Amino acid sequence: MLGREEIEKIIPHRAPMLLVDRITELTEEGAVGELDVREDAMFVQGHFPGNPVMPAVFELEAIAQVGAVAILSRPEFAGKTAYYASIDKAKFRQMVRPGDTLRMEVKLEKLRGSFAVASGVAYVGDKLAAQAEIKCAIGE
Repeated sequence: MLGREEIEKIIPHRAPMLLVDRITELTEEGAVGELDVREDAMFVQGHFPGNPVMPAVFELEAIAQVGAVAILSRPEFAGKTAYYASIDKAKFRQMVRPGDTLRMEVKLEKLRGSFAVASGVAYVGDKLAAQAEIKCAIGE
């Protein structure tokens, strides 16, 4: 298991934009990570007063960060950054609220040179919250 300190050694994100608390599984095929959604998280402040919900775009970012850990943990990509190239087939099925643990599962579908395609899903408990196909370019 990787904690935030180890994750910060792999991807360049930092608080408040680091959206992965721990990586529970890391393989050549992908990674699984978790985010404990806190009430004081910057992305739920004002979204929405009295009815806090994690914005869908942050769910996608959390999925992408887990994918970035999977890619950038490879020796040939150490010290690099993964940049969005596209997000396709994004769907949102379940609201994510403070107190929830969002579990992101990312599978690397293609990795050619400095370009990657991954499929990602996010769950709250056993309920599917979000899913998407994410393409990224790996650069300096």
